[in-house]
Amino acid sequence: MMRGADDPTRSRSFTGLFGRMFRNLPPAELKEKHLMDLGADMISEESSVPEGRDDPRDSKTPAGYTYLGQFIAHDITFDPASSLQRDSDPEALEDYRTPRFDLDSIYDRGPADQPYLYTDDVHLALGRLLDNKKDHDVPRVPSTHRAIIGDPRNDENVLISQLHAMFLRFHNQLADRRKADDKKADFTTVQRLVRWHYQWVALYDFLPTIVDKDTYLDVLPHLAENKRNLITHPPKLRFYRARENAFMPIEFSAAAYRFGHSTVRRSYRVNTDEKSGGPFLIFFAENPALGLGGSQPFNAGWAVDWTLFFEPKSAKEADRRVQRARKISTSLADPLANLPFKFAKEMPSLAQRNLIRGKRLNLPSGQAVARAIGANVVPDKELTVGPKFRPLLDVSGEFADNAPLWYYVLAEAQALGGERLGPVGSRIVMETFVGLMMQDGHSFLRQDPLWSPEGGHDFDMAEFIRRAIGQ
Repeated sequence: MMRGADDPTRSRSFTGLFGRMFRNLPPAELKEKHLMDLGADMISEESSVPEGRDDPRDSKTPAGYTYLGQFIAHDITFDPASSLQRDSDPEALEDYRTPRFDLDSIYDRGPADQPYLYTDDVHLALGRLLDNKKDHDVPRVPSTHRAIIGDPRNDENVLISQLHAMFLRFHNQLADRRKADDKKADFTTVQRLVRWHYQWVALYDFLPTIVDKDTYLDVLPHLAENKRNLITHPPKLRFYRARENAFMPIEFSAAAYRFGHSTVRRSYRVNTDEKSGGPFLIFFAENPALGLGGSQPFNAGWAVDWTLFFEPKSAKEADRRVQRARKISTSLADPLANLPFKFAKEMPSLAQRNLIRGKRLNLPSGQAVARAIGANVVPDKELTVGPKFRPLLDVSGEFADNAPLWYYVLAEAQALGGERLGPVGSRIVMETFVGLMMQDGHSFLRQDPLWSPEGGHDFDMAEFIRRAIGQ
């Protein structure tokens, strides 16, 4: 039987708990006014760069990894109960997503329990065919245009909803290929293989794209000895210590993994059509029809050309067609100062929301975590804020050796060039990913660490999409 399908939705086997990775570190004592001031300074007033010129804000990372990161976040964590109005005890919060890389945002409780997500006992339902006659939207309620998917957050914007649709298609393609090859193609088998391909991408493509190489090889020492991802040594975790079951570290979910907010571009081209391809703002509150916001009638001309968002590992040189994620920095694109979601009315700035949530969850300072992991602490004089590189201590002297953890993760990466996370961000993200996989007895790391995808050891997100669309 499918794992999770027979679990009650409120049981501890279906959900998990939040906790602390650094349980002994004291919280950073900070005034909310200073956090609000800091958040205000972190918003960039975007200006366009003339066509054909390099944008110094761009990283080398293809823009699709921002939304793959968002997809992963929605798969492993969801906390609807925390509040910006009161302090919260992380160990009392419940993660309404399983803290496992199991794609419950795609499968939810399976075809037996939620048949409306499926077309039969094996295949997932797709939405309408788009104008290019090749791609599909996610399924939607005709009257309201709400997405019929396992996690409504995957309809927050066009890019994440189209990525969700790509996972639906990958599952169906894998099922059809296995059936055509006379291989076992029941739902449980196909689901397991899709999950393992996804875990492989997370471990061997996404992580090395965003974390520093030294931390990556320290946690996965087998990769220092071979290039074929053969597990010759077990992963080495120094700080992710699960007491009984897997838990979601609050330092990860409320701080380090929110680095992706700074990599969001103000606008994107969705395809190469000169009339309908864009660029479009990622959010456009005044007129939602002109932006890539979700939960609205889907523009059938916005079929995403994923070659504009991912490039294969085998690419010998950067493809100038591929849009790039912004460098990790303390500057966020201006649409993120005015989130168009109903829940954000009282505090529409994403930067301010992140900082206040960190205070409410009593997160330690970035400097305290740096010392705890044995990393060099970024000097206060090198911590700057926003597009004008304002010194942090000019915002408030209260931040002296006491920077909010989320801000510090961004500033640390920025000080190192912004291409990848620095030591603090890398350690938290890397150990959380690997720790969750090692705690999951159904992951490929636990069940078959020598397994590799059908596409070989170079399998990455570009190859995942190529196979999803049947190439």
